[in-house]
Amino acid sequence: MKRDVVALWLAARDPRVPWYAKAVAGAVAAYALSPVDLIPDFIPIIGYLDDLVIVPLGILLAVKLVPAGLMREFRDEATRRAKPVSLTGLIFMIAVWIAAAMALLWLFWPKSV
Repeated sequence: MKRDVVALWLAARDPRVPWYAKAVAGAVAAYALSPVDLIPDFIPIIGYLDDLVIVPLGILLAVKLVPAGLMREFRDEATRRAKPVSLTGLIFMIAVWIAAAMALLWLFWPKSV
């Protein structure tokens, strides 16, 4: 799975990959390589939901969208590379957490009558 994430990271940057496959591959790689999860792992049961369900399903979809020959090439290259860290994924996860916090504050803040 780690190799495929790095391969998708490479696919998202390659001009030979169709734009829709780049978009999915980039989103999956950015999320999987982000040091921050959408649902933190310390939350019982659902904390591992993204690691066990969401990421593998995203990888399956992205791999199906990238042409098979190119995906083999990216997998070969991924075995020779170190796992990158996604700054884009980190920024996106922080933005989601801030938006969720703001929505909760707005929802539960006492309204003056």
